[in-house]
Amino acid sequence: MDVINIKGTDDTPSITLDKAANVIEFSGRSLPEDVATFYAPALAWIDEFVADPNDHTDVNFKLEYFNTASSKILLDILLKFEPIADNVTIKWHYHEDEEDILDAGKEYEDIVEVPFEFIEY
Repeated sequence: MDVINIKGTDDTPSITLDKAANVIEFSGRSLPEDVATFYAPALAWIDEFVADPNDHTDVNFKLEYFNTASSKILLDILLKFEPIADNVTIKWHYHEDEEDILDAGKEYEDIVEVPFEFIEY
């Protein structure tokens, strides 16, 4: 599988998807102008990964902010991991002052059938 390594900007998150290194990470701010186009490569990569997963992978979300359009895509991403729930753990990182990010992670945890861990920094 190809490695996807997208450098973040003020409006888009950094995304690292590397099966060989066992790294799946989304970090920064997510408010791209065209959410579907921005996330399309990541969604396709995850589909390929789920078809042949590693033994165990931590999926790290280190988002400082995301808009409503991004929240829908993030849910889509999380749902893609349900078929391999025994092979993944969602690690939801949040700043101690950002209750909104923690609350969003808790809402996702209620919807998605994948184990979550919440990590305060």
